[in-house]
Amino acid sequence: MGYRKLNRNTGQRRALLRNITTSLLKNGRIKTTEQKAKELRSIVEKMVTLAKQGDLHARRQAAAYLLDEEVTKDLFENISKKYEDRQGGYTRLIKLGNRRGDAASMVIVELV
Repeated sequence: MGYRKLNRNTGQRRALLRNITTSLLKNGRIKTTEQKAKELRSIVEKMVTLAKQGDLHARRQAAAYLLDEEVTKDLFENISKKYEDRQGGYTRLIKLGNRRGDAASMVIVELV
């Protein structure tokens, strides 16, 4: 199939992923469910790769996806410099166990 539906329609899923991507790049780490985190990982990898390219087209592509201009600016100025010599694997998942209410497996997603 290629991606997880996360039990949402297309617009809701896209909005959710844009929100959590922006939050992760803004705060450096977030707590979410394992399925959302696994889907988030591929998007964050693409954003950091765009930032490492550093040209105007890449900046506009990232700005079109991210919800906050400050996050886009920080991504291109600071985060991309941090991962210059790294070929991939910019995120880390730390398992926390199951959530009490619905037993969903929770993880912390953080930038390495």
